[in-house]
Amino acid sequence: MKGRSGIVHRRRTTNRRKTAGRTRIHKRHMNKKQSVISKTRRSRSKADLVDLRLMWKAGQRAGSQAKADNTASEEHACLAWNTHAANVAELNNFEAAMDAGKAFMQGYAHNSGHSFQIVPLPLRHSAAAVVCACNEERTLGQVLSQLKRLPLTDIIVVLNGTTDDSLKQVLRQPGITLVYEPDRAGHDVGRALGAKMTDAEAVLFVDGDMVVSAEQLAPFLFAVDRGQDVALNNLTSLLPPFAGQDEVSRIKAYLNRTLGRADLGSNSMTAVPHALSRRMIQTVKPASLAVPPKAQSLAIQHGMSVSAPSQVDVIRSNRLRPGNTGSGNDVARLILGDHLEALATWLDTGWNTAQARTPSRVEVAYRRNAR
Repeated sequence: MKGRSGIVHRRRTTNRRKTAGRTRIHKRHMNKKQSVISKTRRSRSKADLVDLRLMWKAGQRAGSQAKADNTASEEHACLAWNTHAANVAELNNFEAAMDAGKAFMQGYAHNSGHSFQIVPLPLRHSAAAVVCACNEERTLGQVLSQLKRLPLTDIIVVLNGTTDDSLKQVLRQPGITLVYEPDRAGHDVGRALGAKMTDAEAVLFVDGDMVVSAEQLAPFLFAVDRGQDVALNNLTSLLPPFAGQDEVSRIKAYLNRTLGRADLGSNSMTAVPHALSRRMIQTVKPASLAVPPKAQSLAIQHGMSVSAPSQVDVIRSNRLRPGNTGSGNDVARLILGDHLEALATWLDTGWNTAQARTPSRVEVAYRRNAR
């Protein structure tokens, strides 16, 4: 029995060793295979990214030169960065572009001894901002300070109907183009006036009562600079389901769906911030910007690129006034009227029956019972 058990024992041990050997070989093979896959993935990811060490070193060289020439300044740092960024092909992604710019500026500050609060956004074309304001003395200065951190060729402030010290706030800021209208010109008319005052390829639109950081504004300019015609504020995730939405959000979504852009949801040029291309402004005409939904409708009808690349929560930060609170308030009625005008314009300019689609009973029931 002992011998027999010994034989069995030896055979079992041999089998285990063989099995273990096969397992070890299999594991080594798998580890080698996984290593090749991971290396391939790493090489692909590296190919898609910017070498931040090279950006840092480039910034160091620019900073050293600025220190030697005693020319270190925000203007010089921006010029050095834009000159360098123009030769970097990988800066088509916003996050990668911002990381590269930050690395460059850190290297510049390290060797020049000067640190700046600018946002190193690598734009290939000119950009400007239009600020519409009326009685915004408490926030207008901060709004302009954030805009000055961006690589803008011009900042246009449209003041209309101002009775407080907003005008003084603007006059204290150098390098601002001012459009001053003593009387109230009307809601959103300032956008049309501001758009006429610049030839920049990308125009950012903000309001004087809402302080938005330069970092949050940058994605809208970047999207237009890289080919978009309309870059909207993406408020989709901030809105409740359809059943809980107000009439303004619903009519925005209805207009987009009617125009064949249901993917835009309730995102609209009615909300700031947003950015437009020069091509879009010239095509729809600056005057149409006074009715934002109409301008958006015209842009879509002309086949322009419309997207919502980033989100700024302007719902909670919106300044409450007597005219924009409560059900059926003045601003809500104005926005509803603007969307009806946009729909009327769309019908008048040649509604295409091929775009019409009768929703199924299932779709109707889903929308009616949405929670």
